[in-house]
Amino acid sequence: MAKQTKRRTGKISGKSRANAELEAVLDDLVMGNRILYDQGVVDGYGHVSARDPRNPERFLMSRARAPGLVNYSDIMEFGMNGEPLRDDGRPIYSERFIHSEIYRARADVNGVVHSHSPTVVPFTVTNVPLKPIRAAFFYPEVPLFDTRDVAGWTNLLISNGELGKALAEKLGGNSVVLLRGHGNAVVGPSLRAAVYRAVYTEVNAKLLLQAKMLGGPINYLAPEEAAIMERSQAMHRPGHGADRIWELLKSEAIARTGRPQR
Repeated sequence: MAKQTKRRTGKISGKSRANAELEAVLDDLVMGNRILYDQGVVDGYGHVSARDPRNPERFLMSRARAPGLVNYSDIMEFGMNGEPLRDDGRPIYSERFIHSEIYRARADVNGVVHSHSPTVVPFTVTNVPLKPIRAAFFYPEVPLFDTRDVAGWTNLLISNGELGKALAEKLGGNSVVLLRGHGNAVVGPSLRAAVYRAVYTEVNAKLLLQAKMLGGPINYLAPEEAAIMERSQAMHRPGHGADRIWELLKSEAIARTGRPQR
């Protein structure tokens, strides 16, 4: 009797697909921390998160640690209340409510970055608006959040759900929100997009500062141009757009900070 063999279909099981999605997000989360450090967007402070691909009511973020040192074992799961699902005694970021409340308010957001981006901070304490020269995602606007409007005198940290919710409301449907005297929060439809936008928010701030120093009127990016650029950026084209930038930034971060430990 001839032996029968099972034909391999090449299909990926639901569990395998979920595991692959999680691994991809973890890879990007660890590298996103290191990329932002390598690019000078964060230093010993700042944090990055990703919505959990297994459950949209959770997000993933490192334990409280300098971003340039984050490894896979540092990643923890958090709920929409901003608290870890499993409290194992490790320190956690006090401003995790930036992330939880933005995810709660914005179903379209899958990545959040909070940084004290050095060239951006001056735009949070002056009357000079942060307008787009290269950062098409600045439209419709880049609003400014002031903790004094919600809680009076504070240490400026978004360290509870009330402040996090108010920040998310100020962000609205935008991609970037400034925090007075503190930094910014940047969001994206993916973690990679959020990291890309955080890097180019700093780049745009530098360009704008230089343009201001030259004097005269500035020809900012028009809303129509920005819309075209954003549509192009959203297209998945290997070797183009954010895909090209990510691979470059990743290789540079690995060269300077080392390969993360698994």
